[in-house]
Amino acid sequence: MFRRKSSTALNNSRRWLSHRSSGPRKSPSSYALTRSAAVVATSLAAVAAATIASQKFIEGPIHNDSDSFPSSKSVTTVKRVRVDGDGDEDALRLLVWGSNRARIISPDASDAAQIRTPAVTSFLQDVALRDLAVHATHAACVDGRGDVYQWGDGFLGGQLSAASGDDRRKPVLTLQGKNITRVQATESRVFALSDSGRVYVIPAQAAGQGLSPPGGSTLIPSWLWRDEVGVQHAEIVPAQKLAWGERITSIAAGRDHLLALTSSGRALVHPITKNANSHGQLGFRKFDIPDPSSAASASRLHVELTPRAVADPYAKSSRYTRESSLSAAASLLPVSENLVDVDDTSLKFSDRFFEVPALRGVNVVQIAAGARSSFVRTDTGRVLGWGANDYGQIGLGENVTLDTITVPTEVVLWRGTLSNTRTRCIDLNAGGELAFFTVERIDGTAIRNVEILSCGNGQYGGLGNAMFSNAQGVPVRTKAVSGLLEYSEKTNNLQPIAPHALSVSPDGHVLLALETHAGAGPGGNGRDLFAWGTNYDYQVGNGRRASIAVPTTLEPEEGDRIMLEKRRAKVVRDPQGRVWRRGVDVEQVAIGGYGNSLIYWRIA
Repeated sequence: MFRRKSSTALNNSRRWLSHRSSGPRKSPSSYALTRSAAVVATSLAAVAAATIASQKFIEGPIHNDSDSFPSSKSVTTVKRVRVDGDGDEDALRLLVWGSNRARIISPDASDAAQIRTPAVTSFLQDVALRDLAVHATHAACVDGRGDVYQWGDGFLGGQLSAASGDDRRKPVLTLQGKNITRVQATESRVFALSDSGRVYVIPAQAAGQGLSPPGGSTLIPSWLWRDEVGVQHAEIVPAQKLAWGERITSIAAGRDHLLALTSSGRALVHPITKNANSHGQLGFRKFDIPDPSSAASASRLHVELTPRAVADPYAKSSRYTRESSLSAAASLLPVSENLVDVDDTSLKFSDRFFEVPALRGVNVVQIAAGARSSFVRTDTGRVLGWGANDYGQIGLGENVTLDTITVPTEVVLWRGTLSNTRTRCIDLNAGGELAFFTVERIDGTAIRNVEILSCGNGQYGGLGNAMFSNAQGVPVRTKAVSGLLEYSEKTNNLQPIAPHALSVSPDGHVLLALETHAGAGPGGNGRDLFAWGTNYDYQVGNGRRASIAVPTTLEPEEGDRIMLEKRRAKVVRDPQGRVWRRGVDVEQVAIGGYGNSLIYWRIA
């Protein structure tokens, strides 16, 4: 998890080689200036060391955003523990930082509202997961058996006080026996995808699942511990029957809508609430739901969700322009009249997936969902987006000023390139009001180039282009992690260093792991981790609250650099502490939540 700077000399040399090969040669005079600058830097370092030595009475580092002396009353932090110096080196430990107000990233540290720098917690120790989803006040995970656990103050629904014991805040088993592989969390629901392609939905709060209030050792009645936990849940099925052998392989949740992808490349959408189509993120308006006023299970209610920009096109115009339609706009709703009295907090509000009409016949290989937007990547490397575009998060260019895109529209990713350069998207990520496209550019030479393009709300530096733009409609190049090259002994030429995984948090900070492990050679066992964007709750992990607009490596106070490992675990347990399996290949995965970040161990 931590690596000394000296042990990463090989990786640094590869990056140095890539930058040197692409830049001009220095003149002899420039080398002389470099030696002079080194002498000055050495002198300044000596003066700084003497200054620090004369201030040994100050305990802990002083950050540039703090008072004259650090105060322990301003923020409660978790004690930093080195992974290789605390007990068993083979133990799997969770690394967390950022906001802990909802007791999500460290339930056992209930007095820690914020964790400034990456800290090891005893929460989920020796646990490797299939997937993990974090929301603002609750979280859910899938263990090695495929069972779903939930925790957080939002899950408990305020039933526990801040002084409640740690045992009553542990993850609770809520869905068992379904062989779940992936989970997605929204404000009111948790969606779970099984290995067989079935999608289940359970309430985000324990009270909505029919669980007893926390008062004993477990929230689950003992008579339910047979094949599966009998919490309230429902299954979401496609409106049109899937073909023989076709199943759902992936899901992605926005704020009020859920995307799904089938094994045959079809894109499906599920409306979660009445606001599911507020900005056209569904890709359609008319669908049907179970009729709550009818006792017949087969009775359906045909409804229509109209985007607000279509229902009231003059909402952002002047009062004079809207004067003729003020009375009509006041009574205009983005939902059908027969939906006004329908309760969308119930799991039975909608029970189906619907195919996007404009994507019929398009072979989709990847889906991604922002808060109010939707994206798909086709098998030809093209990207289509629709939904909210008020921050330019669809990436349609500076000439498209519409804040609502109701029809899937192609995102142009080859602006500013030569005519002989072929561009295709190889990865797609979205979250909140940001979207990232990992593109591969080939210009006819033997050297490929991989870049990361971003668009959307970069007010807090989430775009990673060294600027704080609150609206970016043209996908821009994310600096420091785009166009990286390294020499490959296998191919005897330069090869791109591509991203391995990218996590976009809903609040605007980003975590990126570079694929520096595959070409590291003997002794290499880690992937470089970069973070940038919103940093109000220390979610970037550098100990400061200033937002960062350029991807930066995480370097804790001890001087080590955080790298994501991949190894074989001696033992893997479930969240209840029971041994699941031994000798399992696991890898570290970084995800961004609401004001916090986590690095957990995932079953490889």
